[in-house]
Amino acid sequence: MTRLGRAGAAVSISKRLQSGSCDSLVRKLATPTAAAKAMLALVAAAAVSVSLISAPGLIGPLGAGLALVMLAIALVDWQRFIIPNRLNIAAGGLALLHAAAQEPEAMLQAVATAALRGFAVAFMFYALRFGYARMRRRQGLGLGDVKLAFVAGAWLDWVMIPVAIQLAAFAALSAYLVRQLVSGQAISVINRLPFGLFLAPAIWLCWLLEVRWMAAF
Repeated sequence: MTRLGRAGAAVSISKRLQSGSCDSLVRKLATPTAAAKAMLALVAAAAVSVSLISAPGLIGPLGAGLALVMLAIALVDWQRFIIPNRLNIAAGGLALLHAAAQEPEAMLQAVATAALRGFAVAFMFYALRFGYARMRRRQGLGLGDVKLAFVAGAWLDWVMIPVAIQLAAFAALSAYLVRQLVSGQAISVINRLPFGLFLAPAIWLCWLLEVRWMAAF
């Protein structure tokens, strides 16, 4: 083998090793450690407890279910950049039950109103996705996020919906800037960010604020 051939082979092997190291690092980061699992269990237990304490009757358990599903969505989106349909469906189903439980004397109207809010917010997200794709020639928002927007609209009142979206956007932007600064990487508009990681917890938090605010009056 010529010297040039040996140099090319060495570069190829180096790239493979680097690629393997990166893949291994990604797998390690995506696999929760025992301490991380314990922390997640504590967070889940705390969210369930707060939900049950904050809302009376059936509303509390439904809010606890929302907390668990939102936590699952955040974790899956962080690890895989995808929001499974089954989790969005579960959250949407809980939202309709929540609407019915809020107004037991007018269940059909309450469920229809919640569903219409959900479709309206999902349509706005889909329009944003479509417009961004037309302008930038690439997708900037996943369909899972659009479906999660339906969950936000179905669970939250009109006052809290923009609060949840702005809270998620601010948290996502802040986390991205901190990550880039800490890693020493340049800020770029093409970097991917799992928006569901931030929107899902914001939905539960705004539901909690809504419940507590309504209880105060």
